[in-house]
Amino acid sequence: METELTKSVTLNNGVKMPRIGYGVYLIPSGMTERCVREALRLGYRSIDTAQCYGNEREVGVAVRKSGLSRNEVFITTKLWGCSNYRDTLSSIDSSLRRLDLDYIDLLLIHEPTGDIPEIYKAMEDAYRVGKLRAIGVANFLDDAYLNLVEYAEIMPAINQVETHVFRQQASLRELMKLYGTQAEAWSPLAAGRDGFFTQPVLEEIARAHGKSVAQVGLRFLYQQNIIVIPKSTHIERMRENKKIEDFMLTDEEMKRIMLLDRGKSLFNWW
Repeated sequence: METELTKSVTLNNGVKMPRIGYGVYLIPSGMTERCVREALRLGYRSIDTAQCYGNEREVGVAVRKSGLSRNEVFITTKLWGCSNYRDTLSSIDSSLRRLDLDYIDLLLIHEPTGDIPEIYKAMEDAYRVGKLRAIGVANFLDDAYLNLVEYAEIMPAINQVETHVFRQQASLRELMKLYGTQAEAWSPLAAGRDGFFTQPVLEEIARAHGKSVAQVGLRFLYQQNIIVIPKSTHIERMRENKKIEDFMLTDEEMKRIMLLDRGKSLFNWW
């Protein structure tokens, strides 16, 4: 059987991206290399970092030491603190140096701040010369996303937003489909907030499948073609988070989980 991690989605420019990846948000730089190398050993082939995480360099080291060829690993990073065209180009080059890579697979604007038209134009130009294989955004909700697609020459391939059972982003995902933008979930396990791991509906469904609540939460998103990037520094949880290929939620179970949606952020950021 083909494993879940070898399966991918085809982005709107034809680039293939794994449907499940490993996130390194809040992993200290001193732990990042070890964690990423372990994730790659376990079969993860997509790593999500960001400039403001302070661990791009360690991600790059882990990839080089993994023994995998560059084209086997999909690397995402995100811009931070850019305000215009020129400093965006400089920021992209800085990420390439820290990662010590010839190209970045996916570059996102981390949040809708700064001169977005100029920032995005710089990303489009970096994409055209081969420094980036795909470009997109993060935390662009309905209005910010619609503003961007009005002037974008290259439609964003990804919009990475807070998405989990308590905030399912259904209307935004429907909007994004109109422009060919793929949904990606940050914090797909809700960071354990609001009793995620003891939620009765999730617990009941997990028992029925002999799975964990985390696996049910991830499978719920995965089954809707949402890319997920769960984070853990514990090997067993890293292994558990990727083992979601051997079961399927029923339509009734999906409907029950959909009723958990509160439509509000658990983090009060966007």
